[in-house]
Amino acid sequence: MSPSSYLDQHESDLVALLQDLVRLRTVNPPGENYGAITTRLVRELRACGLRVRRLAIPRSLQQRIQPDQLAHPRYNVVAFWDAAAKKTIHFNAHYDVVPVSGKWRHGDPFSGTVEKNWIYGRGTADMKGAIASLLFALQALRSTKTKPLCNVEVSFTADEETDSALGAAWLVKNGKLRADYAVVCEGGEADQVCCGHNGVLWFNVIVHGRAAHGSTPQKGINALEKMAALVLEFDGYKQLLAQRTFRTPAGKVMSPTINLGGVFAAGEGGKINTVPARASFSIDRRVLAIEDHLAAERELRSWLKQAAARIPHCRITVERVSESSSCYSEPTSPFFQAMQQSVARVRRRPASAMVSTGFNDMHFFAHHLQIPTLGYGPGGVDFHAVDERANVRELVKAAKIYTDLLTTFAG
Repeated sequence: MSPSSYLDQHESDLVALLQDLVRLRTVNPPGENYGAITTRLVRELRACGLRVRRLAIPRSLQQRIQPDQLAHPRYNVVAFWDAAAKKTIHFNAHYDVVPVSGKWRHGDPFSGTVEKNWIYGRGTADMKGAIASLLFALQALRSTKTKPLCNVEVSFTADEETDSALGAAWLVKNGKLRADYAVVCEGGEADQVCCGHNGVLWFNVIVHGRAAHGSTPQKGINALEKMAALVLEFDGYKQLLAQRTFRTPAGKVMSPTINLGGVFAAGEGGKINTVPARASFSIDRRVLAIEDHLAAERELRSWLKQAAARIPHCRITVERVSESSSCYSEPTSPFFQAMQQSVARVRRRPASAMVSTGFNDMHFFAHHLQIPTLGYGPGGVDFHAVDERANVRELVKAAKIYTDLLTTFAG
C-alpha cells in the first residue's frame, strides 16, 4: 500500500485526532493545558517511531518574560527520525490558540464537530489541523514501510499567538536542531507555497492630559480629545504607506498597513464629570517582507513626534510592545521547487509562490538557522474568528503533500 492510499483509508483517524487536539483548550494567553497537549503529542510522535524530547522552559526564564503566567508552564516538543540520510527536513507547528468570543454554530468553540466535511473549533485552521496532517503523514510512511529520503525533524512549539519568545524563538537557540531545511506548516495552502511573510511592530501610545472638574473643562487638558486629534492625523501617514509597494513572485502588489486602536483605554480615576488626564491606543504596523524593521520603527516614532507637535498641548509617550520579524527569500531554491512539485502532483495543478500578510514562525528558522524555509499547510476558514474550521479533504491533501516531499526530495 502506498502512503497516499493509507491516508485515504485512515481519514477518520485523522479527524478523530484533530478533534482530540481541539478539545484540549490551549488558549494563549494565558497558556492553558500546555502540559496535557505536549504529553499527547509526545505519545503520538513515539507511536510514529520518532525519538522525542519534551523541553520544559526554565521557570527562571519564564519569570523574566512572563511573570504573570507562571501558573502555566511552557513546553516545546522536538522529535527526530533518523533515516540515515545526509540532509534533514524540519517540520514546525504551534499548538497554542487564540481566545474565543461570539456565538458559534455548534455551541462549544472546542467541540470539534464535523459537518459536511468541515471540522469546527478553535485551532482547527490555526493550526492544530496542520499538526494532525503532519502526524498522519509520518504514520503513513511508517505503516507502509516507506523510508523518507531525508531525515525528519519535528517541533511542536508554544506561544506563537503571542510572540514565540518561549516557543520557536527559544527552540532555534536551545533545541540543538539538526535541520538543513524547514517547513512551517502554515502560511501557504491550497496551490500556494509561502516564501515569506510580513512582519509586525506593536506599540502603545499614551496621550497625557491634565485632570479637571467636568464643570470647568477649560482648566484641564482633555487626553481623549488630543488622542482623537492624533488619530485623525494618521490619514496622511496611511497615504504615505500606500505609496510603497512590493510585487510578490505571484504578481500581487502589497503595501505596508497600519491599524489603530485594537486596544484603547482611559487612565485611572476616570469619571463622567472629570476631564480625562490619560488616554491610550495601540498601533499595529505591518512591515513588508522586504522592509527594514529598524527603519520602519524610526520613521513611525519620528512621524508621531511631529504629529503630536502639530496639536496644541498634545504630549505623548510611545511604548514598544512587541515585534515579529518579516521574512522573504526568492522562491528559486531546489527545496522550494521540490515543494511546489509535490503540491502540483497531489493537487494536479501548478503551484505558485506567495507572501503572507500575516506573520508566523518562518523567520526564526530562516534568520537564526539560516536555512531554506517555506510555509505550507492545510489552512482553513475564519482564522481567529467565530466558526473557525478546517476542511477534511484539505487535511488529507496536506498529509499527502508532506509524504510526497519526503519521498522525492533528497536535499
